[in-house]
Amino acid sequence: MIRIGPAGWSYQDWEGIVYPPKKGSKFDPLVYLAEFFDTIELNNTFYRPPTPVMSKSWARRVQSNPRFKFTAKLYRNFTHARESLTEADEGTFKSGLAPLVEAGRLGALLLQFPYSFHNKEENLAYVKDLADRFKEVPLVLEIRHASWDRASAYRSMRDFGIGFCNVDQPQVSYSIGPTKTVTSKIGYLRLHGRNVKEWFREDAGRDARYDYLYNEFELFEISERIRAIAKEAEEVYVITNNHYRGKAVSNALELKAKLGEKNLKVPEVLLEHYPQLKELQEIK
Repeated sequence: MIRIGPAGWSYQDWEGIVYPPKKGSKFDPLVYLAEFFDTIELNNTFYRPPTPVMSKSWARRVQSNPRFKFTAKLYRNFTHARESLTEADEGTFKSGLAPLVEAGRLGALLLQFPYSFHNKEENLAYVKDLADRFKEVPLVLEIRHASWDRASAYRSMRDFGIGFCNVDQPQVSYSIGPTKTVTSKIGYLRLHGRNVKEWFREDAGRDARYDYLYNEFELFEISERIRAIAKEAEEVYVITNNHYRGKAVSNALELKAKLGEKNLKVPEVLLEHYPQLKELQEIK
């Protein structure tokens, strides 16, 4: 089972590109995207723990697609702002996600760490601690630094029962390179784009960093990595995070086609901005 979809859905620059320009007051972007994709990564859970009401709503709004499963990011106080972590955060986060888990709509919880989180004994111990604390759900670890690309680190992840998030990112300094590693039943690949010029520029905004459209050759290369991951995993999640101006949506659809999906549905408004997608509709 390979699920492909974008990271998040709430982007102002998707208006009129991914979403119809005249969408009406009852338009729901999550319901809309579930017509085209079998997964979406929840980004908002990184910034604040979800409430049970929010999780129930997310599960309800994708019910038209029986294949659909979310992935979610762990709250940032566990990974990026540990000095702000409180005793209540774990219980609040778990109770907020519970309705999504109970509905069978959570495929994996992503433990995303920054580039500065290197492969050191104390950091590995902290990953194990998180694996123990959140063992009720499938876990995936995303790290950005090349020090983790070691056989010993992958063995530890297998021992912890935690999946490895392969990342496609700009190759700058000691950034971890392209991998196709599987350490649990969950295979995971996140595509950040390859915008080397903006990736570590201090005053670059979010949009500038993720402004990248993968080309045909790059998508073929990535699709081969996905196939390799799928040979080792029971479920695979491929998340496109190059979100600026709907590029994540365009590339996600192209990857679905590269992996053999026929008769692809493509948002009509997206075709106006990415006309190459018309070819996907012709694959029978």
